[in-house]
Amino acid sequence: MLLSFKLWANRKYFVERNSAVYLHWKDESKKGTDISKIPSRASQVKALRSYGSVGEELDLLIVGGGATGVGVALDGITRGLKVALIDKSDFSSGTSSRSTKLIHGGVRYLEKAIMTGDLGQWSLVQEAIAERAHLIHISPHLSHPIPIIIPVYDSNMFRGYFNLVKYYIGCWLYDSLAGIDGLLCPSYYLSAPHTRNMFPQLRQQQLLGSIVYFDGQHNDSRMNLLIAMTAAYYGAIVANHVELVDLIRDHKDKIIGARLRDTLNGIEWNTFAKVVVNATGPFVDAVRQLDSPYVPPLIIPSQGTHLVLPGTFAHNHFGLLIPKTTDGRVAFMLPWENITLVGTTDKSCDLTDLPSPTSAEATEILTEINRYLANPADISDVDAAW
Repeated sequence: MLLSFKLWANRKYFVERNSAVYLHWKDESKKGTDISKIPSRASQVKALRSYGSVGEELDLLIVGGGATGVGVALDGITRGLKVALIDKSDFSSGTSSRSTKLIHGGVRYLEKAIMTGDLGQWSLVQEAIAERAHLIHISPHLSHPIPIIIPVYDSNMFRGYFNLVKYYIGCWLYDSLAGIDGLLCPSYYLSAPHTRNMFPQLRQQQLLGSIVYFDGQHNDSRMNLLIAMTAAYYGAIVANHVELVDLIRDHKDKIIGARLRDTLNGIEWNTFAKVVVNATGPFVDAVRQLDSPYVPPLIIPSQGTHLVLPGTFAHNHFGLLIPKTTDGRVAFMLPWENITLVGTTDKSCDLTDLPSPTSAEATEILTEINRYLANPADISDVDAAW
């Protein structure tokens, strides 16, 4: 199995290698990047304040320094536009740093596509798998394949082996959607003894075997920060701790800029732009209401809680997928930088800057993973949560 993984891992992932965009970035990647050339925050704020009149406006003013905002900033500046990016807190301080650290097509979305015939879900999985290959190819220092075990327990042998076959077929379809160029490594079956060897933390009673499939693991916050720095390196104005106070309109009621505030010293000023991009994630409705106070909301807030456990609860190289929790979701237990990351829930919540996980959510997650562990975890094992 190790040889098979190495052979697949050494392949080159799919990318349009003859396109002008790829050839441009291939040449750019050979150049050294001197990050000392990126202006300081004080210089960035000064540059932001310099666009204080309609005749000297930006092309794009992007509000929100998460994954979407920094991506728009990099895309805009490399197209020759005058771009500024602001965030009221710090880059990737919100949703974009609070994921399960996976880049995956979503096995649950594939199951939904098959069971309901939803072509939209099918297309979503295809697109996400293609992006997974791209991301691992362009950022191997931040992204890598990870094998994930799906263990099967059952007192009824026939039903249990039926589930093993079902999961294997599902993972085979998942692999097939990736194509030969996007496949990280083919899925495979492990017998119960081999499963115990590969993941000794698993409960042994009634274990019939497991299926191993491959997905991507990714440092979300570090990628977010690097994209912001890359945009700044190419000339974008990138300033954290700058918040949107209000939108500025002309006599035709067209938005032509924004009133901004430096949250570190309270100074306010006007910055003019041809386009203001709302990339504020869960706070998108608050910005929309600055434009029109009576617009119906687009966002229903929810939070997915993750727990941090000691690294001893997970295998160093294998993740664990719980295919069906008691409320019908999936849950993961993954090794991450010498700790174990467990999650997640999906609960409605009030919209706040930093939602706090509840003890009930932590107990719910621990209850789910303890059904699979030889040595159960309790609340005293939780080192952190988000």
